[in-house]
Amino acid sequence: MAASRSPRPPAGLPDGKSLLDDVNRRLLAVLSEEPRMSTAELARRLGMSGPAVRERLTRLEEAGVIRGYRLDVDPAALGLPVTAWVRIRPGPGQLTKIAELATGLPEVSECHRISGEDCFLLKVHVSTIAALEEVLDRFLLHGQTTSSFVVSTPVPARPPGLPFST
Repeated sequence: MAASRSPRPPAGLPDGKSLLDDVNRRLLAVLSEEPRMSTAELARRLGMSGPAVRERLTRLEEAGVIRGYRLDVDPAALGLPVTAWVRIRPGPGQLTKIAELATGLPEVSECHRISGEDCFLLKVHVSTIAALEEVLDRFLLHGQTTSSFVVSTPVPARPPGLPFST
């Protein structure tokens, strides 16, 4: 699936306030920790009314600031305890083939086009080192790979630029 680009958020709200004011930043920070939180609970935590929070959420969604609500699944719980980042330097004419292969492999959870000598950065989840070797062999038909195993994740994925909620 191709990455989609969100429309740029409007500069502000009709009342002249910034779309990403302090209240919306706090709202996003709280919501990022628990995306399934009800509007009523969000309102309670922010000290606002439910309708005011719902209106803010709607504006953030319509502006493309909130792109969606996602499920966070532990790969190890699915029998995929080995996580690796794989950099790929494509051979001549292999750029699109690597992107197509990454799209079709369920072991690849992320694929980024990057700058530098390597053109792709993939996040791969597999059951064993041997299974990783099989995935790497598929990419070696199209370029050179370099792998790094994830040993731990001291900072899990989080939205950029938000304050920590308390």
